[in-house]
Amino acid sequence: MARFTDKVAIVTGAASGIGRAMALRFGAEGATVIAVDLADGVHDTAAAIVRDGGRAEAIAADAASPETIDAAVALAERHGGLDIAMANAGISGGLTPLADLTVADWDRVLRVNLIGPFVLVQRAAAVMRPRGRGAIVCTASVAGLRSGAGGMPYSASKAGVISLVQTTANQLAGTGIRVNAICPGLTETGMTQPLFDSARARGSERKLGQLNPLRRAAGPEEAAALALFLASDDASYVNGQAVAVDGGLSSSHPVVLGHMA
Repeated sequence: MARFTDKVAIVTGAASGIGRAMALRFGAEGATVIAVDLADGVHDTAAAIVRDGGRAEAIAADAASPETIDAAVALAERHGGLDIAMANAGISGGLTPLADLTVADWDRVLRVNLIGPFVLVQRAAAVMRPRGRGAIVCTASVAGLRSGAGGMPYSASKAGVISLVQTTANQLAGTGIRVNAICPGLTETGMTQPLFDSARARGSERKLGQLNPLRRAAGPEEAAALALFLASDDASYVNGQAVAVDGGLSSSHPVVLGHMA
């Protein structure tokens, strides 16, 4: 199935994890992929797409930089025009407690996780608007829905991404551009790898994801599949939404199963 034949997609954070999975899937389904990431692994992602018969170019640069995003949009235009923008790049910022957080900690996380997506959303919308169509998908997190899934700056940044999606969808009313977000739960990526490695070393891997009804963690391909759906024509009437892909984690308040009191 080639849902994205003749489409051009920008994917940030494409060197690993969910972003790499997105880029590979877009390439496999016919899109020309502009893969962006500060890590050199972005070249491997683009090479893998080309090796499998797809079309891709890599930009190894800071995805939160307006200059980088402008270069990516210009490259997409040279390939025929930007159809899809995936604002996926992000950092965790760690789990520093409130008393020990600094303004610098907040600046670093918000710059990458919220200002970066804003820049891509703004630049993408500007070139999509004259064409009367386009799909923008941002990677938020269940940490942006409520407490308990990340550090304070990370959680606030992802809540900001959800608001960015909602407000942008309304700012772009009547343009034909859709803007949505995915909210992954616990997913094995480069960001979460230390957690997974530690659990495996302790022999407690089976406990990963134990709080959600599926009782497991996700693979990056599962989050990417939702993102690609939202970018596709199959989601033509889905707009301004933040959709959880978390095994059901966000469907419940904290509860001890079998004991409601």
